[in-house]
Amino acid sequence: MSDAPERGAGELVADPGAPETRRTARSFGAAASVYHRARPGYPPEAVEWLIGDARRVLDLGAGTGKLTEALVELDRDVIAVDPVEEMLEELEIAVPGVPRILGTAEDIPIEDASVDAVVAGQAWHWFTPARAVPEIARVLRPGGVLGLIWNSRDTSTDWLREAGEIMHERHDASATFETYVQVDRPFGPIEEHTVAWSKRMTRAGFLDLVRSRSYFITASESEQAATLAALETLLATHPDLAGAEELEVPYVTRCFRTRLG
Repeated sequence: MSDAPERGAGELVADPGAPETRRTARSFGAAASVYHRARPGYPPEAVEWLIGDARRVLDLGAGTGKLTEALVELDRDVIAVDPVEEMLEELEIAVPGVPRILGTAEDIPIEDASVDAVVAGQAWHWFTPARAVPEIARVLRPGGVLGLIWNSRDTSTDWLREAGEIMHERHDASATFETYVQVDRPFGPIEEHTVAWSKRMTRAGFLDLVRSRSYFITASESEQAATLAALETLLATHPDLAGAEELEVPYVTRCFRTRLG
């Protein structure tokens, strides 16, 4: 399950079992199909850097399998864990044959020292580090990798900045990942790698991307309609986009990894 939460920089979900968190998780379940259809994948270069030579990889908070797909394409042995059943059902369609397990970062239902790497795509902010870090360390083999990865739209592009204002994005998540990535012992120093890339999509595809975001999913019908109407106007009138059949959406993928000491 993945998406940046609507909260200030550095704030984390307090309790994965809290009613508010469960409601948000269920909202993602209801939008699982549009989520998988709309969300971009991850550049192979970024994923290769993230896991190194790890062979058996646990995708934690796997959602509909965007990161799982990239791991399978790199010929890794992958296990997918997510707390939302509907997300894992979409993952089975996208990446058939990958073992799917209902679970959370704070309670990972696999054996001790059984994987070479644990990765999380767009999901670390859903975890409670004080409980998740020891649990991740438990399932990793000695020297194993914890890898965290985020796709972020490059809002230095004028029309994307305006789109973010329409969508009421409260902060640039790409500027605050370091506040999320605070991993204590028994893990070592954190390394970082960045990949810039772009994805071509139709206008309808971009609007589907908006529909997959938590702030849209949890908004009222009137708020959703107003957001889509304003975005459609922007896409039709912005000088960088007017008349374009497809949009070139720039992304930055930021990767963080640390090894179990």
